[in-house]
Amino acid sequence: MPDASQRLHGSIRAAVGRAAALSVALMLAFLLTACGGADPRGAATGTHPVGTASLMLDFTPNAIHSGIYMALARGYDRSSGVSLHVVVPGASTDAIDLLDTGRVDFAVLDIHDLAIADARGRKLVGLMAIVQRPLASVIAAPRFSSPRDLAGQTVGVTGDPSDLAVLHSVLTGAGVNAKQVHTLTIGYDAVPDLLAGRIAAATAFWNDEGVQLREQRAGFHIFRVEDYGAPPYPELVLCATQVEVRAHPALAAALVRALQRGYRAAAADPVAAVQALTSRVGGLNASSVRAQLQGELPALRPTGSDVVGALQPAVLDGWARWEQRFGIVKRKPDVATMFTSRFIDRQIRFG
Repeated sequence: MPDASQRLHGSIRAAVGRAAALSVALMLAFLLTACGGADPRGAATGTHPVGTASLMLDFTPNAIHSGIYMALARGYDRSSGVSLHVVVPGASTDAIDLLDTGRVDFAVLDIHDLAIADARGRKLVGLMAIVQRPLASVIAAPRFSSPRDLAGQTVGVTGDPSDLAVLHSVLTGAGVNAKQVHTLTIGYDAVPDLLAGRIAAATAFWNDEGVQLREQRAGFHIFRVEDYGAPPYPELVLCATQVEVRAHPALAAALVRALQRGYRAAAADPVAAVQALTSRVGGLNASSVRAQLQGELPALRPTGSDVVGALQPAVLDGWARWEQRFGIVKRKPDVATMFTSRFIDRQIRFG
């Protein structure tokens, strides 16, 4: 939402960590070998080939990435002038380090991770919004129908810096003093811990853990952070280093265009989008992917616009103020230097 980045998680993360880490290593080795020490990325005109681009996801492939896999399935990458290779992260993968060292060209980052990286002096830039709404939420057991009911209760958090901000925003928006709520670091075990009743609520993604919980047991309450004071910020953002963008603007433009077309197609034909994803990623449950994507489709559209992937200055400014207010970073992020809309094709719009 969130690099804005890893601002889609526990049960899946544990199951795929080692295999995904091996996937990263193999993919990176392939990319380095394929390049053979030379840089295949050059200038391009129209749809003439630009070269190869590696794109690291923020997490294990899931419904929110359907537009990326739709771009691959329909050849939008090559017709836009780029040969796209998707890299799946492992449990300990640091996408920002891989961007900085040039081992991947682009990455999908959680917007909060992007803010933290910027505060630490990492020169990254957001090129396109993958999703236009926060995915973060607080999910509560059935007997807690309002955030106000969580006073005096224990809420699980992953330990990520943005978690407390999300929890405090939801509580503050509901008129609850955050000091009245106890927190417990549970990592990414929100689903089993909630099902077992070990905690009253947990910070989690409504489009992932929220779907998992509702498939297993009815009655859980989802308090989305944007319903309790947070602006409608883009949780996930396509990012690159400023050095990469300056060196290869044609590659950035080609990739953004391909992904815009992919997400437009996914919104227009969700059935095909689910097929594009599940046919390329083993182990996914098509029914769960359909349920996730159905909930995510409205979140793909920017507020007051139909341009796919739009980055809206007013929305980003609101996010930056929220980011500072709830302590994710000490200083308000400089939206003007952290994001650019120069590569977004405003002719590619949702139908």
